[in-house]
Amino acid sequence: MARVTGREVAIGRRSVIRAMAAGLAGAALPSGREAAAGPLRWAVYYSDKEPPRAFSPYSLLVLDSRYHPPLQPLKDRGKTLLGYISLGEVEQHRPWFERVKGWGILADENPNWPGSFYVDVRDRRWVKLVIEELVPALLHDGFNGIFLDTLDNPPHLERTDPVRWAGMTEGAWRLVRGIRANWPHIRIMQNRAYEILPQTATAISDALGESVYAGWDFAEKKPHIQSEEDYRFQVEALKAAQGLNPRLNLFSLDYWDPADAEGMRAIYARQRANGFSPYVATVELDRLVPEPS
Repeated sequence: MARVTGREVAIGRRSVIRAMAAGLAGAALPSGREAAAGPLRWAVYYSDKEPPRAFSPYSLLVLDSRYHPPLQPLKDRGKTLLGYISLGEVEQHRPWFERVKGWGILADENPNWPGSFYVDVRDRRWVKLVIEELVPALLHDGFNGIFLDTLDNPPHLERTDPVRWAGMTEGAWRLVRGIRANWPHIRIMQNRAYEILPQTATAISDALGESVYAGWDFAEKKPHIQSEEDYRFQVEALKAAQGLNPRLNLFSLDYWDPADAEGMRAIYARQRANGFSPYVATVELDRLVPEPS
């Protein structure tokens, strides 16, 4: 998923708040219905082992672009399916990895996710690949829309080296808006990337906050509760984005031990109280974790 730490969230907080305030002051809000009434039941699943009947409780599913269950049986059951695209990184197992590597636009390997490398989103070849090949391939396969991941990385790189990576934040939001311009009717969910939400809120259908309340500690290899400051920041950033686009649906994804049913129930209740459609799972996202009854 987003593959960032709480520390990285904190670094960009002020710029997000400033950008949201400016966006709210000058935004031309879209007409039409408000965001979908009531939370949706949804899940993220990056594997292909579960049978179609296992997805019965969910109306929306985020699936890996390659390793996923057969799509048509799920669509026949009325499921909305979003296919995964990593826009801020390229993983070694993706068919386009060697091509992008040959362009010389890959940077360091993500220390939390070995085999996944940051990509220069400013490069026109990457933009062209995403818009003309990766998105159409997912739609051709039968997905209803796309799930955009790793867009936290371009702002993070620009913060760490403002000279080398100047324009990465703008390149990220321009890429999202470019996808919408070319595919005006598909469903688009953006994961995190709060720093570009002021520019993308009106171009996406759904905004996801990953690790809003409970995240994953990669050093300790266990879930942890986010600080109150980071939690409130993410909640407010998501709600501000919905202020820019009243049609925007808000989702949350938190990580917890499924054996702790009481803890799981508490996270679901908290996120629904925020007005989000929640899902709580394990960080690998390779199994369906049902909500405790």
